[in-house]
Parts: sequence; structure tokens; C-alpha cells
Amino acid sequence: MKNRVITIANQKGGVGKTTTSINLSVCLALLGKKVLIIDFDPQGNCSSGLGIPKDKNTIYEILLSGKNVDECIIKSQIENCDVIPANINLSGATVELANVENCNFYLKKITDQLKTRYDYIFIDCPPSLGVLTLNGLTASDAVLIPIQTEFFALEGLTQLIHTINIVKKDLNPRLQIEGVVLTMLDKRTHLTDDVTKNVIGYFGKKVYKTMIPRNIRIAEAPSFGLPVVIHDVMSTGAKAYQQLAKEFIDGEE
Repeated sequence: MKNRVITIANQKGGVGKTTTSINLSVCLALLGKKVLIIDFDPQGNCSSGLGIPKDKNTIYEILLSGKNVDECIIKSQIENCDVIPANINLSGATVELANVENCNFYLKKITDQLKTRYDYIFIDCPPSLGVLTLNGLTASDAVLIPIQTEFFALEGLTQLIHTINIVKKDLNPRLQIEGVVLTMLDKRTHLTDDVTKNVIGYFGKKVYKTMIPRNIRIAEAPSFGLPVVIHDVMSTGAKAYQQLAKEFIDGEE
């Protein structure tokens, strides 16, 4: 399957959402897929993590200033991986769009223009279920959910699934759950086993077999403006995201 738009979302912060957005996208690009990442989080961490400037020509300018989409697409250091950056100005969009008719369809207008140009468009959403995340879900064919293997992992998950179901019912009937990726794995703890069993019990075969370990190279890579597969290709974190990308493609095919 090609030409798909996938939102990476979880309203809980610190679960590896942006890290997964960056590294899954880059690994797919290295496998020859043409990928666009839309940074849709006002923190702009996805842009920073790829060394992308975010002082102008961001997703905010496309959404609310009528900027041409092509002026805002930036080629990353990795071939086949493009980025539309974001910065703090995007936080204003949550207010500016709130009372606009069809406010949840603004991002879809953009992805509809770009969809045929990429194998995959990934949308990195903020840790909330506000208007930005709703735009992401409305624009997407599927949602990928990173879940941290820690005590509060399942907290709020019911609300996320409820939101996905509402979007599917009222805004985007084609929306599906692409998959669930377990992150920050620490095999030394019994808690990890318990959380893993609970997540698999809830999502079944939607849970990827590849799990992302807690790894210092993953944590430090963004400070260099690099994905972990470029920062240290031999690290356990890099190998995990490479394996996840292969599993992702196998699932698509």
C-alpha cells in the first residue's frame, strides 16, 4: 500500500511519539520510501530532532497565512525524507481555528495536495486531544500509537480510543489503527512484562512485535539534530527502529 497519511498520536507526553515519528520515517526513507514528516506540535521537537530550521515557512504559515505548501517543504539530511516544520506559532492555531467552520479539515486540505507525491506522510501531533490532533486524525488514513512500557502507560488510553472512534464516526470514516509500538522498554523489570501483556490484551495483533528499548543513543541523538540511525547506526535503538520499519512495510504489503 502506498500514498498513505498516518498520524502518530498519544495525548500522554513522554511516550516516544516524536522519537518514533523521526526514526520510523527516516528508516523508511533509507529503505527507499519517499516520506514527508509534518511537524504538527508547537514545540517543534520533530523539526529540531532532524536539524531543520523552524524560524519561518512552517505549517502555521500554510494553515493560516496562505503560504504555498512547496515553499515550506524542507529536504532533510536524509534522502527521500522531507519535513514541514513547526514552531511555537502553531500554538496560536488552537485558538484561531477553534471557532472556524470545518476547523478540523484544515490539515486535510494540505495532505490531499501532497498525498500522491509521497509513499507515506507522517503527522507528529502534540500530546493532547485538541484541535491540532483532531486535524491530524481527520487528515489521516490511520493512527499509530506509541505506548511507554511504564506504570501510567494505559492511563488515558481509553480516552484516545474514544476520540479515534468519534473521529471515525463523524469526520473520517476511513480512519484505522495502524498499530501500537511499545517504547522505552526495560526488560529488567517485571512491570514491563505486565504492561506489555496488558497492551497486547487490549490491542491484540495491532501491537508490533518490534519494541523500542530505553537507550541512551536514542535520547542524545536529537541534541545533534540527527535521527538515531544516523547518530549511531550500531546502537540497540537504531537497530530497533530499523526492524520496526521493516515490520511496518511487511504489514503494509
